[in-house]
Amino acid sequence: MNSIKQYIQQNEKRILFELFGLLEIPSVSSLEKHKPDMYKAAEYWQNQLLNIGCKNTQVLETEGNPVTYGEIILDASYPTVLVYGHMDVMPVDPLELWHTSPFKPVLKDGKIWARGADDDKGQSFMHAKAVEYLMTNNLLKCNVKFLIEGEEEIGSPNLEAFITQHKNLLKADVILVSDTGMIDDETPAVTVGLRGLCYWQVEVTGPNRDLHSGLFGGAVANPINTLCQLIAKCTDSTNRITVPGYYDDVRELSTDERAKLNNAPFNKQKYMDGIQVKELQGEEGYSTLERTGIRPSFDVCGIWGGYTGEGAKTVLPSKAFAKISSRLAPYQDYKKLEKSFQDFFTSIAPPSVSVKVEALHGGKPYECPTDVSAYLAAAKACKDVFGKEPVPVRSGGSIPIISTFESILGIKSILMGFGLESDAIHSPNENFPLKNFKNGIETIIRFYQHFQEE
Repeated sequence: MNSIKQYIQQNEKRILFELFGLLEIPSVSSLEKHKPDMYKAAEYWQNQLLNIGCKNTQVLETEGNPVTYGEIILDASYPTVLVYGHMDVMPVDPLELWHTSPFKPVLKDGKIWARGADDDKGQSFMHAKAVEYLMTNNLLKCNVKFLIEGEEEIGSPNLEAFITQHKNLLKADVILVSDTGMIDDETPAVTVGLRGLCYWQVEVTGPNRDLHSGLFGGAVANPINTLCQLIAKCTDSTNRITVPGYYDDVRELSTDERAKLNNAPFNKQKYMDGIQVKELQGEEGYSTLERTGIRPSFDVCGIWGGYTGEGAKTVLPSKAFAKISSRLAPYQDYKKLEKSFQDFFTSIAPPSVSVKVEALHGGKPYECPTDVSAYLAAAKACKDVFGKEPVPVRSGGSIPIISTFESILGIKSILMGFGLESDAIHSPNENFPLKNFKNGIETIIRFYQHFQEE
């Protein structure tokens, strides 16, 4: 029997070839023109699962994009691990900022360069290769189920109904996910908290048509000006959100919990240098790790209206738009806050404009204790590979379906990711270090070995 490292090294060329085949598929879930690519990715995943020994592999329909399912059921007495990942990726714009073609993966400078290299094709593919090793060497003592979806990047709008419909099929003891990151390439992490999410689009309408800014400017409300004023009223001088009741359900961590959170390795200067800013900003009274892990946030993700083309056009626009997101702290209810923001935003609008607020998607926060058997197995696996215990981190990001899994299936998820901040997920030049990819495969293998013992 080959050691894990030997196996990965001997099969590296083939494994990367198989991964690159997946990365070449432009499975952008937010663009309708890529709908056929979603099915192509689903079928590719089905073949990969068949190759590692999965039975009952299926491409299953939802109201939106398909889901790929496969299972290895070895013994009813074994614990069952449900592996969750997603095959869809973010759009690649602006294309001119890419140094390589986003859907022509390359291995360069020790990194895999492609859209989805980290998020989440590369990370989810590690799980397939880990199970491949265990099956090849007859070492798997767990039942394994794979659920690879195609709508995570648009908020998984159809997966809740799918999970509810297939509750018995997805029955498991734990969910294992790699869609998060490490502290750095030497310091592993297990994410024990995810922020929830609210996401709205707002539309402000003034006159019934675009107007001449000379003839009407100063006499008629400009929707873009008004929109900016309304957005400014949503936070105060201490960077707290001003929507009434917004903090009612926020769980305030104890002094001890906050101290443990702030013990995570964090270099403020390096953090600022990495994004080229000279100062950080956020809610007063909280550290950067607290602001991004346990506190709500409010951000304008896009704003537009009027004339934005080359040169000048003196126009007072009829409409202005913005996309706004709010990350939620533990125990906040995104459905409740969707309405709270809608009511507040419309209430502060002047009568000179009309306002429409639409909730696009959202999700609940998630927390996982560090004393459950699956976390302990993950911690041991990380120590085996990296020589140190993982840092339990609270991520500023959101994976809305994780809390949905818990509410419907009644089981916890272990978020054991291997990405880095420098991987540029969602941005041009997304990449994934080959070292992390291989360490991830080994750590996942070790997880199964420890989990079956736990």
